[in-house]
Amino acid sequence: MHIFITGGTGLIGSHLCPRLLENHQLTVLTRNLNKATQLLGANILAVDSIENVDFNSVDCVINLAGEPIVNKRWSDKQKQRLLDSRILLTQQIVTAIQHCQTPPHTFISGSAIGFYGRQDNTLIDESFTAINPEFSHQLCDAWEQAALAAQSVNTRVCTLRTGIVLAKHAGALAKMLPPFKLGLGGPIGTAEQGMSWIHIDDMVELILFVLDNNNLSGAINATAPNPVNNKEFSRQLGKALTRPAVIPMPSFVLKLVMGEMADLLLYGQFVVPNKVLAQQFSFNYPTLPKALENLLR
Repeated sequence: MHIFITGGTGLIGSHLCPRLLENHQLTVLTRNLNKATQLLGANILAVDSIENVDFNSVDCVINLAGEPIVNKRWSDKQKQRLLDSRILLTQQIVTAIQHCQTPPHTFISGSAIGFYGRQDNTLIDESFTAINPEFSHQLCDAWEQAALAAQSVNTRVCTLRTGIVLAKHAGALAKMLPPFKLGLGGPIGTAEQGMSWIHIDDMVELILFVLDNNNLSGAINATAPNPVNNKEFSRQLGKALTRPAVIPMPSFVLKLVMGEMADLLLYGQFVVPNKVLAQQFSFNYPTLPKALENLLR
């Protein structure tokens, strides 16, 4: 297939593109053509504008671009940047798809489990509707609605509600490792909040599975099937590093440092990927100890 991807140099995209290149032709949207080519190899076609893409020749679009959500405090200006970086590009892609004579048959677009807002210990699948309408939900909902505008008899749309992606050298785990390696890590706030995670390899395989499975559409939870609370996550990370993990991070300290953005760490969800499990998707790293052993050994 000819696949057009945005966010190809990000955490997920940089792991996904080499797998896609094994069987497919790849066009990558990037702000830095040289960086994309150096990172992803000369076999990709790098473009810096979607106007340079003939969507009539594209079979699938994978849209992963967006301003990192934890880079800066959530001022009103930063919230708008987070929205614009996701929605404006998604709208451009949708417009291009809608004007095609032979549109892409599949549009896979990003989202996050923040869609559900803060929740208690209820297991949440894609049918869950008791949403907490905080900013993370507003952001993900607007992003999903923008993508779903491309849905038609010709184009299948899937929105991936992604959890905490665990990888060796980037993302959330890379930020957690320094204090834990020093024995200074530990639970956050009440430590009862849910942490729905996924190993980067399973994230890539899940996207490939969605790409090839026409029975899947709409919202799809991209998380491992065994979420844990923050206390258990901290314990397992300390165990994997053979370090104590008992020094707590009080809620008020996080709120002082991070403002409203601290809610992402202080509250959570226990999310399960029922849609892909129902289609017989198999996780290589279904449990946290197995995932951490692979990433940290």
